[in-house]
Amino acid sequence: MSRASTKTTISVREYDLAATLNSGQAFRWNEVDGGWEAVIAGRWVRLRETPRGIAAEAADSVEDWNWLRTYLQTDVRVDEITASFPDDEPMSAAVEACRGLRLLRQDFWECLASFILSSNKQILQIRQMVAVICKRFGERVPSGKAGEAAFAFPAPERLAQCSEAELRECKLGYRAPYLRDSARMIAEGDVVLDELPRLTCDEARAELIKLPGVGPKIADCALLFAGGFQEAFPIDVWILKALKELYFAKKRNVTPKRIREFSDKYFGPNGGYAQQYLFHYMRKTAGRA
Repeated sequence: MSRASTKTTISVREYDLAATLNSGQAFRWNEVDGGWEAVIAGRWVRLRETPRGIAAEAADSVEDWNWLRTYLQTDVRVDEITASFPDDEPMSAAVEACRGLRLLRQDFWECLASFILSSNKQILQIRQMVAVICKRFGERVPSGKAGEAAFAFPAPERLAQCSEAELRECKLGYRAPYLRDSARMIAEGDVVLDELPRLTCDEARAELIKLPGVGPKIADCALLFAGGFQEAFPIDVWILKALKELYFAKKRNVTPKRIREFSDKYFGPNGGYAQQYLFHYMRKTAGRA
């Protein structure tokens, strides 16, 4: 029988915690005093890499830490996944530069809502918007730091009650009605997020695109980072730039449609994982001459 505790260490090999939490998948993690802090699954948690694995600390006693293992995907054999990537120079360079990078398994609504806010915004700006709506509309949860408050991500039912003006006060801009109307559709059962993992990737994407402000890229982000669809391949400005530079350098005027067709066929069943390695690799090397 497991014993409740506020601390645990999750044994894991080849896990780059900083790269995983800071690679544009999730937007609630803050680096503080050599560790990473956030509220996930309604709990405040602090993570830190150690020689034995990932040391975790929660605000309240926890009896079963499987929720955190699932979120961090610590049981995934990342070496087997990277071995399935195409054997080419760009992909090999990305794997070498990003060893230990994992995909997270996030709460579907939080992930989807965060990417609805991501349109035309940089990662820092997305984090700021998410932090504001959590503080204003999320439920307060115990924090591991005395005198500091922590807030869960607001449920769709809560955001569905908000006016557009209230959300615009959180500096969401034109994204405010998209977030509110998507929350309403989900709260009313027009799109049932819990059912999506039982569908094919194409079927799940079609369901998500019914939501206001959700196009193929945002849908694929939610499917990849929350739904477990490792073939989902989000293509944003960074990935479009990466694929053009790394795979179409000698071709002029290659269209986004051609790149989409290429990525769907070339990267295989773990294409989403490959995409994240390329995405983080391009971010790490951006600005190098």
